[in-house]
Amino acid sequence: MSDVQDIQTEGDGDKDRPVPKRRHRRWIRWSVLGLVLVVLLPLLTVAVALRLNYTGDPADGTYTRDKDAIWLGHAWVDGRKTDADVTALARRLRDTGIRDLYVHAGPLEHDGTLPASAYPRARWLIGAVHKAAPGIRVQAWLGDKLATESPDGMRLAEKDTRAAVVRSTREILAAGFDGAHFDLEPLHSGDQNYLDLLDALHRVTRARGVPLSVAAHQIDPLPALHSVAGTLAGHPKWWSQAYFGEVARRVDQIAVMSYDTSTPLESLYGGYVAQQTSLALEVTPDSTDLLMGLPFYRENNFDHWSFAETVPAAVRGVRLGLSRTDADRANFGVALYVDFAATEGDWAAYERDWVR
Repeated sequence: MSDVQDIQTEGDGDKDRPVPKRRHRRWIRWSVLGLVLVVLLPLLTVAVALRLNYTGDPADGTYTRDKDAIWLGHAWVDGRKTDADVTALARRLRDTGIRDLYVHAGPLEHDGTLPASAYPRARWLIGAVHKAAPGIRVQAWLGDKLATESPDGMRLAEKDTRAAVVRSTREILAAGFDGAHFDLEPLHSGDQNYLDLLDALHRVTRARGVPLSVAAHQIDPLPALHSVAGTLAGHPKWWSQAYFGEVARRVDQIAVMSYDTSTPLESLYGGYVAQQTSLALEVTPDSTDLLMGLPFYRENNFDHWSFAETVPAAVRGVRLGLSRTDADRANFGVALYVDFAATEGDWAAYERDWVR
């Protein structure tokens, strides 16, 4: 049988010349291949760049500066924890680089208020930690969902709401906390209301001689990526490097949430963390503590693959970024997220690779 079975005629006046349908199929295949390449080539380029960013050896001495932190769950202030738990925690923290505990004391109400009933055992915890682990600071971790991508949540544009957040901070510091740590999400790059809030909060914490700390979004890995993501998906995710610097200049401590990156391989995740570390170091003042987040938890979804986002990969990435950008930075550390999901393997990797 002939290779050409189904034919059609061209529309150029030549009625006798057959055109194989498979020529059209070939054209479609090449068109599809072209579209695939248009999509994949940029992704492959980024993947190669991240993998290369994960190569090399960290500089000597790029280990803990004893300014690390860990996020602790609400159980520590709502009555579920005991003296025995504090003793065990102090034993765990001994000989590590952890100086700050971010203890979940919220969340804030959408109007910025925070009832004292949200943290009934705060004074007990603070006193017990100070006794069992002298030198460890207990900061109040306060957060809320922002109404930036849905109608439900806190609205920072409302002056009364910002004022209520400031009052809540005064109240929680009066309860004895050694600082205030804020995690407000999703917070879009360029939000001036957030900067105004930080200015007001810093006046309060500075007057009491305690640190103001924030959890920060990741920085654009490509120029203006937050704008592209915001336009296409309605979720900018990243901050511009310039905005990150604006935030860092208004606080005493900034902890990058360098996890939930969607990277599918340890090497790519580690390269991404190395890049994030460098980008953050470039715009964070020397006087501000910069902490890079470590994933002490496991999830498997599009945002976070536990087999890729590991503590060893994150620590190696942090050390590479620190080595390349500012190896001698004193006010630098890592922040462990989160205590109630951490495994012995997570702790062992942190102590082996970062604490030494």
